[in-house]
Amino acid sequence: MTLGDLLDVFDTWERRLVWLLQLALVGLIVYGTVTGRVSVSVTAGLALCVTLLPAVLRREYGYAMDAGLVLWITAAVFLHSLGSIGIYRQYQWYDEVTHTVSSIVVAGFGYASFRALELHSDDVAVPSAFRSLFIVVFVLAAGVLWEVFEYALGDLVPVYGVDDIATDFVFNAIGGLIVAIWGAGHVGGLVGFLRDRLRSNADQ
Repeated sequence: MTLGDLLDVFDTWERRLVWLLQLALVGLIVYGTVTGRVSVSVTAGLALCVTLLPAVLRREYGYAMDAGLVLWITAAVFLHSLGSIGIYRQYQWYDEVTHTVSSIVVAGFGYASFRALELHSDDVAVPSAFRSLFIVVFVLAAGVLWEVFEYALGDLVPVYGVDDIATDFVFNAIGGLIVAIWGAGHVGGLVGFLRDRLRSNADQ
């Protein structure tokens, strides 16, 4: 088996795992509806919409997102949705895991957007060290918005109090550091897509 064949096998299994997680999200929506737990249904419904975004990008713009990145996004929103059934309250470590996984996704998209803008504009040029700092700061800022979002929605999104906010930010920062140190190269395809979209909009 060649390296290309092996990569194709991994790609196939990653896509199958995405489908299984999406099916599990549908199950959570049904569970929340049947049991009257609106927050579970809403959380799983929003998560399912997020997992469908790569398919929308492929249909509307012809951009096929890397299967591994799609799986990571799907896993992040699935873990958060699963936590809404009560796992967050029972296990502190679960909250830490989900924040780390989710922050890696947010950091990756933040970096890709920033890097695409840098490549698109001759007026934007920053040293690599600042890009790493930007990733961490971006994740922390997104974390602030998420905490505000949770409290603003009240009963629709589970809120677990203010005691764990500091811990959330610690693990958000860890996720950002992971991308800053090792993960920036894995979103190269997304960088190219966003740069092309900027060029297309500029030409219109």
